[in-house]
Amino acid sequence: MVISSNDLRPGVTIKVDHDIMTVIEFMHVKPGKGAAFVRTKLKSLKSGNSIEKTFRAGERLDEANIEKKEMQYLYKAGDNFALMDNESFEQIEVSAGRIGSKVKYLKEQMNLLIVYCDGQILNIELPNFVELKITETPPAVKGDTAASSSKPATLETGALIQVPFFVNVGETIRVDTRDDSYLDRV
Repeated sequence: MVISSNDLRPGVTIKVDHDIMTVIEFMHVKPGKGAAFVRTKLKSLKSGNSIEKTFRAGERLDEANIEKKEMQYLYKAGDNFALMDNESFEQIEVSAGRIGSKVKYLKEQMNLLIVYCDGQILNIELPNFVELKITETPPAVKGDTAASSSKPATLETGALIQVPFFVNVGETIRVDTRDDSYLDRV
């Protein structure tokens, strides 16, 4: 499908230079002299890199056909992860490299959002917040809790994050997967 550069809005996905990009920001500029143009900030769905690109006003662009499916993580099979479509119950295997650094938060029965374009997986999005149990962390020492510092903790999935001193082994905590930070106890 073809879209005009005048119709670009945040969230619209287009094909630019053999890559699928989503519009993050746009600004329609009408200079006093010369032709109008659209200045955009685009993010690649394949690599995650952001670029700035300028289009002529009214320029024709190819709109990307994006499909999102919710799938459930079932189990780890070697270096791959088995996922099941929640609607059709079809199973696929995805490599750890495709999921990226967020693989450390995968827990069985967790729902993921899979982004497809033309039958190819572009991105796998984990929930923003996950609840995981702490399996290992040094005990708090009296007097350490006065300062606002933290200690390392290993979670049930093997992820290592920094937590406050008052958190102990066996407690369940909420973690922000976007920046690997501790939020609160559950």
